[in-house]
Amino acid sequence: MIQHSFGLLVKPSSQWQIIANLPTSRLNTLTLYPCIMAILPAVAWFYGTSQVGWTVGDDGDAIKLTANSARQISMLFYLAMIASVAAIGYFIHWMASTYGAESSTARGIVIAGLTATPLFIAGLVGFYPVLWLDLLVGVVAISWAVYLMYLGIPIVLNISTERGFLFSSAVLAISMVIFICLMVGSVLLWDLGAAPVFTD
Repeated sequence: MIQHSFGLLVKPSSQWQIIANLPTSRLNTLTLYPCIMAILPAVAWFYGTSQVGWTVGDDGDAIKLTANSARQISMLFYLAMIASVAAIGYFIHWMASTYGAESSTARGIVIAGLTATPLFIAGLVGFYPVLWLDLLVGVVAISWAVYLMYLGIPIVLNISTERGFLFSSAVLAISMVIFICLMVGSVLLWDLGAAPVFTD
């Protein structure tokens, strides 16, 4: 699994081709990839928010979450990442026939999970929460993830570049809707008792 992460970062086109040629059994195993990779940002942000903290302004004390609050939020964060990848993967499979591609739910989840590789790796900035750095790394990671999606969908699903562009645009739109749903869900969970608890 690690070779896929490295390959998508340095040689994405050839790596997508390798993934497209994987047998079904190996492809099914790759559905575990997002479950493993999502641990990285969840652990990083747990540590960063509970042990390091962040400051607002130049001369403020570090703001930290209690360990219990950070643990609860990190677990919800992990579940949200997995659910988002699974939902996007399902929609990739669901829309495949519209664009003349043959797919399966596992193939859709693999595409979504591997596309999110830059986001999982970028989540490691959570070990040291600095707003400007997090935003910079986040923008780069999102840009690379979108590039991977536009590059990978036509290769893995064996469709033309033109259809792949339209397909990827539809997946991007669905991803944005899921992101908005996550923000609404976060607000609802805060009202239901999952709000952050800060140290004194």
